[in-house]
Amino acid sequence: QVQLVESGGGSVQDGDSLRLSCAASGGRILSSSIMAWFRQAAGKEREFVALIRWRGGSEIYADSVKGRFTISRDNTPNTMHLQMNNLKREDAAVYYCAVGSQYTTNQQAYKLWGQGTQVTVAS
Repeated sequence: QVQLVESGGGSVQDGDSLRLSCAASGGRILSSSIMAWFRQAAGKEREFVALIRWRGGSEIYADSVKGRFTISRDNTPNTMHLQMNNLKREDAAVYYCAVGSQYTTNQQAYKLWGQGTQVTVAS
C-alpha cells in the first residue's frame, strides 16, 4: 500500500523560502493520479494550496499562494515538491500532501494523505 511522507518543514522568518517534499513509497502512483498540497493553520479548517497531475502539468494554486508557491513532481523517485517563496505569517500551518483520482481542489476527493509537516513563520 502506498504511503506518503512529507518533509522539509521548519521555522523560518517572514520573507524566507522553504521547499517541502512528499515521498510516496510502498507502491506506484498511477499516472492518472492528482497530487495536492493542503494546509491547516491552528484553529482553522484545512484548506487547498496547490495540485498537479502526476503525469505533469495542469497546476492549480490557491489565490493566497499564487506567484509565491510552485508545485512540481519527480516521477523517479515518486516525489512531489512545494517550493514556497516569500513566506508570510499567514502561511504558517501543518502542510499535508495527498493523492486522489479526481482533478479537484476539494479535499474530500483525496483518499491518501501524509502525516503532515509543520511550517512556522515568524515576523
